[in-house]
Amino acid sequence: MTQTMDPVTLPGSPQARVDAWLSEFEAALAARDIPRAAGLFALDSYWRDLVSFTWNIKTVEGREGVEHLLSACLDGTDPSGFRTTEPPTEADGVIEAWIEFETATGRAKGHLRLNDEGAWTLLTSLRELKGFEEPQRDRRPKGVYHGAIEGRRSWAQEREREQTELGYQRQPYVVVIGGGQGGIALGARLRQLGVPALVVERNDRPGDSWRKRYKSLCLHDPVWYDHLPYLPFPENWPVFAPKDKIADWLEMYTRVMEVPYWTRSEVTSAVYDDETRRWTVTVDRDGEQVVLTPHQLVFATGMSGKPNIPSFPGMELFEGDQHHSSQHPGPDAYAGKKAVVIGSNNSAHDICAALWEHGADVTMVQRSSTHVVKSDSLMEIGLGDLYSERALRSGITTDKADMVFASLPYRIMHQFQIPVYDRIRERDADFYARLEKAGFRHDWGDDGSGLFMKYLRRGSGYYIDVGAAELVADGKIKLAQGQVDHLTRDSVVFTDGTELRADLVVYATGYGSMNGWVADLAGQEMADRVGKVWGLGSGTTKDPGPWEGEQRNMWKPTQQPGLWFHGGNLHQSRHYSLYLALQLKARYEGIPTPVYGLQEVHHQS
Repeated sequence: MTQTMDPVTLPGSPQARVDAWLSEFEAALAARDIPRAAGLFALDSYWRDLVSFTWNIKTVEGREGVEHLLSACLDGTDPSGFRTTEPPTEADGVIEAWIEFETATGRAKGHLRLNDEGAWTLLTSLRELKGFEEPQRDRRPKGVYHGAIEGRRSWAQEREREQTELGYQRQPYVVVIGGGQGGIALGARLRQLGVPALVVERNDRPGDSWRKRYKSLCLHDPVWYDHLPYLPFPENWPVFAPKDKIADWLEMYTRVMEVPYWTRSEVTSAVYDDETRRWTVTVDRDGEQVVLTPHQLVFATGMSGKPNIPSFPGMELFEGDQHHSSQHPGPDAYAGKKAVVIGSNNSAHDICAALWEHGADVTMVQRSSTHVVKSDSLMEIGLGDLYSERALRSGITTDKADMVFASLPYRIMHQFQIPVYDRIRERDADFYARLEKAGFRHDWGDDGSGLFMKYLRRGSGYYIDVGAAELVADGKIKLAQGQVDHLTRDSVVFTDGTELRADLVVYATGYGSMNGWVADLAGQEMADRVGKVWGLGSGTTKDPGPWEGEQRNMWKPTQQPGLWFHGGNLHQSRHYSLYLALQLKARYEGIPTPVYGLQEVHHQS
């Protein structure tokens, strides 16, 4: 019925039209008139909810999708108080508005786009739980108890006591496996929300996941895109931070934000008990076996998951050095050596460039086409409107930029990206011509939508050029095309018989799904139960359908109770750590969390 209802006419200024839509929407919800509420959406429309209605990260499409969501969630959510937070704007026949509202359990923010038919896109996101607000601003802790207190303990003593007891006398409610940027960000969120949590990291120090990588590694994303929660980088922070600077920041951040954090601690097994609804997590803590029994287990082991290490015949015969890119020590030992880097994405380019800079004879092996975008062009055209000093001067804070990104449903996001990469293609036409003349196989994604959609769909297949692609275009980094057949004592041999002499072989061959870590620690059956992590089901290269609508298994409930995945780039770790932390906090406090639209498993790895 709602598919054929006439749209509600909303005359007047953008503010009047948005106010009228919100008023009508709230009235329909209050009356539990779901067809009336769904009729306020355009026929082609998208509602993306981040936890506020669905206790999930979920997008529904069209009026039928809206009806289905509301039928399941409306009574429990009981939303009210819809209002704008700033004057709406209008451009190209679309009105955009920032909104806020309340639910039975929390306070929420969102974004609305209206066209002539009604709501085209709606974002709703839970921002805090009523009665469990973070201790910030007016609610910040005093930090001291005034008066005479017998046996007073200092802040340092209390911290030491807490660190000594956690995991022994007191069990954490949440264990986070992996203490890189994702685990640290989530740990900080949980700390602020008062959820007993413990981040477990196998390295010696926070930040070692960056500190131990090859020395030329730096962030390819600009500083405005990369802030952590609560504590942004200072205003003199470099645009592209070197790996060791990031490592030191993460170590400092962990201490300042008081993240409960174990180093030199490796999880060796994890078993879930369906009756007690708790995990038994065995940890090797610097040689001591410790058993933790949390209710919730989060894998924050990196979006890229486990290294994909190929198995070529003859690898055991090769007498030179060979290793995966994640284990590459840097270029220093390879001056004058012949290096073969198998792969042509980010890590491959970075490693090839560093080896060339240190006097190695470098060949990049390109097995499939790669999308390359120059860093300056990506910053100016791709990110500049949201993450830059220019954006800040226009009032686009990091939080607002994150919400703008979140407000674009994945189903139509490529439509916004294609014009961006058309502009980049035109701006850097000479660069691409030289690159392809050198024999480099370049692509723009299956539909021309470029880097960001490749990242979201498959997490691979691209390089942000900070100089290495110029070396390829100039022939300074040699290029070989084809598939590797086998290795000999001192060479890499291709299927067509081409042979490359090598003293070093680097396998820049990417990573598998994060549920590979689940298989290692909790068994293949559980890994298959939760299924593949990452990807949208777009049906494009390396992202098989069916359409999922959201990132598989990320930051939301999975088919295994008590098992979660967290990670992504710094932007995603920052933004989505809030929604994962709120889901965990609600469970910790016993707030009902009926999950709408639990993701089905279509791919196991």
